[in-house]
Amino acid sequence: MISANNITLRVGKKALFEDVNIKFTEGNCYGMIGANGAGKSTFLKILSGQLEPTKGEIAITPGERLSFLQQDHFKYDEYMVLDTVIMGNARLYEIMKEKEAIYSKEDFTDEDGIKASELEGEFATMNGWEAESDAATLLNGLGIDTELHSKYLKDLTGAEKVKVLLAQALFGNPDILLLDEPTNHLDLDAIAWLEEFLINFDNTVIVVSHDRYFLNKVCTQIADIDYGKIQLYTGNYDFWYESSQLLIRQMKEANKKKEEKIKELQDFISRFSANASKSKQATSRKKALEKIELDDIRPSSRKYPYIDFRPNRDIGNEVLTVEGLSKTIDGEKILDNITFTLGHDDKVALVGSNELAKTILFKILIGEMEPDEGTYKWGITTSQAYFPKDFGGEFDSDYTITEWLTQYSEEKDVTYVRGFLGRMLFAGDDGVKRLKVLSGGEKVRCLLSKMMISGANVLLLDEPTNHLDMESITALNNGMIKFPGVLLFTSRDHQIVQTTANRIMEIVPGGKLIDKITTYDEYLENDEMARKRQTYTIQAEDND
Repeated sequence: MISANNITLRVGKKALFEDVNIKFTEGNCYGMIGANGAGKSTFLKILSGQLEPTKGEIAITPGERLSFLQQDHFKYDEYMVLDTVIMGNARLYEIMKEKEAIYSKEDFTDEDGIKASELEGEFATMNGWEAESDAATLLNGLGIDTELHSKYLKDLTGAEKVKVLLAQALFGNPDILLLDEPTNHLDLDAIAWLEEFLINFDNTVIVVSHDRYFLNKVCTQIADIDYGKIQLYTGNYDFWYESSQLLIRQMKEANKKKEEKIKELQDFISRFSANASKSKQATSRKKALEKIELDDIRPSSRKYPYIDFRPNRDIGNEVLTVEGLSKTIDGEKILDNITFTLGHDDKVALVGSNELAKTILFKILIGEMEPDEGTYKWGITTSQAYFPKDFGGEFDSDYTITEWLTQYSEEKDVTYVRGFLGRMLFAGDDGVKRLKVLSGGEKVRCLLSKMMISGANVLLLDEPTNHLDMESITALNNGMIKFPGVLLFTSRDHQIVQTTANRIMEIVPGGKLIDKITTYDEYLENDEMARKRQTYTIQAEDND
């Protein structure tokens, strides 16, 4: 068990947390949620001991081991992948290194023998002989192939490093596991594996995530941070949402009844306070009036943007024709003879672990890159808006937000342009913010404003939920569902893919395309059944 006792954290004059008392118990997975800036990651740092609170203390049951997901992706660059994972259990890794040092001595003494014997006993107690195979199992589950296990972390891609650090946090069955945005940079297969791991994990988990589907799958309780306090709700994210909304409605209804009672008492007092025969009753009602207290309903610190993609013109039957697209980069076949057509009702999710292939396809279709072979043709009634995964160059200027968005608008009126920014929570002086000072989430909201103001009837979105908070993701999800045009998108948010897409495309290793008219859950179910059939066939062949 881990508990926070009277935790207060002040940043300057502002109290980020004020007298927080909360216990996290064994067997539960707690989803920590709250608006951007509410302090979710900060609170995890306090729990893990990385950050000292202004007041209060963190208590952990004696003998329990705490593990957390490292955020420094370069910390272990000089270590091999397998060693990095085993470092998740610091004492076990320390024993391994001590043993190696002793056994490598040329002048091995009796004292060394005694020490080695002690270390071997502790090593066996900690299941040290299974350490490498356990680490390999975690890595393979997250999609890190065996040939990478002996490489140095500096030789891995950013996404691969994230998976290794996640395996490190999970390694060795920690008693308390703290995970800050563990699904970031994971493909959907790795997220599904992590979901199953956490569902079957028996100890305490506290996780921060913007992935609603993930929270619904793994969480038994929700810890909601709002206004410096943390309120626990039993159940998953959807249960929290319904419960919190119900609580607000009940408080409002209770207040309405109290207000009606107050009015009734005030009317009686004003009518009869001067009447001698009614004076006692009026005095009694004054006392009753003083006892009525309205519930303090503070508005949530959460803010939801309004995302509404409205095409300037209807789209015709001919949307996009792709024939034989191929692309090779650095000797690797990224796209291999890709062929498909899009109709006016299609909302297509590109899925699968081949992140580069999806991005390359987007860049070809939007005209930023030429294919080696093949052609594509957009219908004459189409207009496209593109959300790139890597948008850093988009904001490399000294424009204000309003100046930047105005250049993409047919209507140059500042009030008109600011209306789109206002929908994305850029109010008042935010409109004169310089692009260079924007956070990742603010840049994404700017790009979504650009897509809205374009009036395009075809939207191409490459991982648009990166950097967004839960409220913005929910608003984007709703906007994509309502959009009457054609969508071609990638997203690691399972709920967005499931609720939006009516067609699934997967570019598999080697660059080939699988294209199915189906929902995402049905696609996954059929894919899982196909894998089971394949496994059964292989086993049968082995038995023969």
